[in-house]
Amino acid sequence: MIIESVRRAARTDGAREATICGDVTRTWAEVEDRVARLGQALVNLGARPGDRIGILAHNSDRYLEAIFATWWIGAVTVPMNSRWSIEEHVYSIDDADLRIVFHDEAFAETAAQCATRRPSLHSLIGFTGRAHRGAHDYEDLIGRTERADPERLALNAPCGIFYTGGTTGLPKGVVHTHGSITGSALVASLDMGYPLTPRYLHAAPMFHLGDLSQAFMATLLGGTHIFIPGFNADEVVRIIARHRVQTTLLVPTMIGMVLQSPLLDGADLSSLELIAYGGSPISDPVLKRAREVFSRTRLVQGFGQTESCAAGTLLADRYHVPGGGGDKMRSAGRPSYGVEIAMRAPDGAFLGPGEVGEICLRGPMVMAGYWNKPEETATALRDGWLHTGDAGYLDDDGFLYVCDRVKDMIISGGENVYSAEVERAVATHPKVAQVAVIGVPDEKWGERVHAIIVAKPGETPTYEEIYAHCRALIAGYKTPRSMDIVAALPLSPVGKVLKTELRKPYWGENQRAVN
Repeated sequence: MIIESVRRAARTDGAREATICGDVTRTWAEVEDRVARLGQALVNLGARPGDRIGILAHNSDRYLEAIFATWWIGAVTVPMNSRWSIEEHVYSIDDADLRIVFHDEAFAETAAQCATRRPSLHSLIGFTGRAHRGAHDYEDLIGRTERADPERLALNAPCGIFYTGGTTGLPKGVVHTHGSITGSALVASLDMGYPLTPRYLHAAPMFHLGDLSQAFMATLLGGTHIFIPGFNADEVVRIIARHRVQTTLLVPTMIGMVLQSPLLDGADLSSLELIAYGGSPISDPVLKRAREVFSRTRLVQGFGQTESCAAGTLLADRYHVPGGGGDKMRSAGRPSYGVEIAMRAPDGAFLGPGEVGEICLRGPMVMAGYWNKPEETATALRDGWLHTGDAGYLDDDGFLYVCDRVKDMIISGGENVYSAEVERAVATHPKVAQVAVIGVPDEKWGERVHAIIVAKPGETPTYEEIYAHCRALIAGYKTPRSMDIVAALPLSPVGKVLKTELRKPYWGENQRAVN
């Protein structure tokens, strides 16, 4: 298991660099000791096995230590989306029954507001800076606390709740176990051809399982974690060169930004062996430029969900040929080791090559279910398969092609946005009678969130009004970036909004409806 990998690294190679964050470097022996002490501090604050503990912060070495300390005592980590609104945080605090939350200085005020709204959140632990409104100081807790003995962990014990967008308009907490997290790390590191002791750069946000899945691979192999607080193209180039980074995870939008960095000229990026990416396909112009700049670097595309710990299929480097690679470049790749993929018809029948159906998968990385949502769990996990809600087909060679999103999910800049969440926010505006939200092509973000609104009689809501209203309710990346006002929405005979018709003016005959 991952936490046992921390202990193993401390025992067998304790002097190896474990974390590099700014000017602070720590060995695996140091990190393991800090984790054990922090675990006991959590116990002293009342945490028990199975309790949920939140983390609201930018990327850092302490973020990783907080995850490991939570697991050390058998508790469950809940990474909190740093882009969420207060209302969304309060929802997750209630849903997961959080009593303890780690935070950094950037989110001290947000954490304090959450604690004020929810007195059951009795302990805040500040990573950096001054103690805020009674928050415990992270380093003080470690410095004055003895080591805890690690809990004996079962593979099927929950270890994390990872919130993802909800098709009903509310976020869903995806429950992963120590077994699914470890299984994903084993499967993906083998399939990606990870270095034996990788130097991994955390450039994508750590609340995302995309980044954390890579982090768990690096930990499993006793590698080195290198952190930047958040994505910055110039900083990515600088850190790769300075710390001889070997692997990182980026979405195509981020890759494009890195390729535009003025620091690329003269930068030594020869250490970079692997760029993993996902969230959306990579365009030919970006791919061509990436091949020129990262000439020694392999590019690997992954397709997966939070529900599958970001694992599923991989498109190997050899298919990343600008303007070539056959039609495989349009695919999401083949199933990873230990993963089985099948297309299913609405009646559950298995479909053959070329037949479009719901993408279903099974393997060691599949979630245990949705937290406190038995009906949604029963819908997603049926007859031993994870039903993804995405539509696609397999070709004769076993390559997966994603056609559309059954759940009307929008991927903007690598972030998943569920239209129901946005519609729920827009619909509460006093000038809005009806709303439908779709993804439309965007040159920079791949897709952008677009609202199509029917106004109440006599009202004409402006985009600025809608944006400001939504920004107070949902994260900025979910907020509509454009909108239209129409007289009526197209409806089916049973009154369902025909989003296929709404997309046509923007996507034309492109059946994939994914940019």
